[in-house]
Amino acid sequence: MALLLMNASFLQQYLYSWVYSVPQKTTDPIKVGILSSANINAAAIIHPVESHPEAILYAIASRDAQVARSQARKYKFQKSYGSYEELLSDPAVDLVYISTPNGEHFEWALKAIEAGKHVLLEKPFTSNATEAEKLLNRAREKERICMEAMHWQFHPAAHRFRQILDEHVTNSGRGGDTRFCTGSDGRFGNITRTDAWMTCTPAMPKKDIRWKFELAGGSLMDMGYVLSFTRWALRASTPEVIMRAEARPAPHDARVDAAMNASMRFIRPEDVDAPGGTGAMTEVSSTIYTDMARAWLGGIIPRLWELPSIFVETDRAEVYFFNAQMPHLYHYIAVKDKETGKTTYEHKYAGGPLWGEDRGKPHWSTYRYQLEAVIDRLRGRVPVHWITEDESMAQMESIDSVYKQARLPLRPTSELAL
Repeated sequence: MALLLMNASFLQQYLYSWVYSVPQKTTDPIKVGILSSANINAAAIIHPVESHPEAILYAIASRDAQVARSQARKYKFQKSYGSYEELLSDPAVDLVYISTPNGEHFEWALKAIEAGKHVLLEKPFTSNATEAEKLLNRAREKERICMEAMHWQFHPAAHRFRQILDEHVTNSGRGGDTRFCTGSDGRFGNITRTDAWMTCTPAMPKKDIRWKFELAGGSLMDMGYVLSFTRWALRASTPEVIMRAEARPAPHDARVDAAMNASMRFIRPEDVDAPGGTGAMTEVSSTIYTDMARAWLGGIIPRLWELPSIFVETDRAEVYFFNAQMPHLYHYIAVKDKETGKTTYEHKYAGGPLWGEDRGKPHWSTYRYQLEAVIDRLRGRVPVHWITEDESMAQMESIDSVYKQARLPLRPTSELAL
């Protein structure tokens, strides 16, 4: 289902590029360069930049100069390069978007930072937590932005989802970002468990790089959204403990997880540390499931309905965020009151507790909202949301912990990080 979602996002944004006019660009726009000619580029960065008044498509690089020239002509880049090094040597490039294979994220992000560029780095951030720490340290030393492109967190639907979950802490004296609070009476109670999943059906093509261990492949690496969904819902860092992790190995390489099924325990941070709190350590049980080759129902029906989603149970309610990964295509947030059995449904494509009513458009993708925040940061404005260093570290540490519990090797560390 993951591939179908991405293709749907490509189509949607391509159509919107015809429907909605390109804005007038500012006199000194952020010049964006792209490393790689990956399929994700159109949806993840090209169309968002086209529609942003303060950014332009400046340069694209591929290891094949002809491919780079073709992409430059197609999307109207000013320059194309036949190597990544050439693009990084261009002093005009301000921001580099990196969509290379997972196993190359660290190397090229590090080289971009050394070249003085700001970096928007596709997820997973790096191959493992060791690389993540090295990369973030260097970005801090060089005073460069290096943000993980966990795009879904920038969408108004994600903000409304968290607002609903946070309602139970508003009047309890506990912590949390007050921008999410609605002044409720705590009617949902504490979160007790979560379940998150992401699958691919039909299966990821056999020759796809995401099956290659050397390139940091694996279902959990590619579909780490499930951990991001879970940690976002709980406002959590890393799990307290991974209780169980079972991988279904890929037929060609037992080191690669075709699927991962794990259960873990978190502690809600506001229940422990918040001023005025009770100090009680509220434990939450969570499960995650990823699958790059999900079996068809009955062997004949692809599970096209299994969009990346998360289910959250609280003392008095059940909250379900359907299609959390790409809510701009379609989503709903269902809240079922356990006492009455009544279920309410919400959609949120613009506005919300962070963007407010004056920013964002209903047709904006998660990637477009993400770019809005990145450009805000580069222009010296305060972005409404940001994927922090701690967030990216916690995400990679969580992924590593699951692999260790599953008795699988961590993805290889670049020699540049040793």
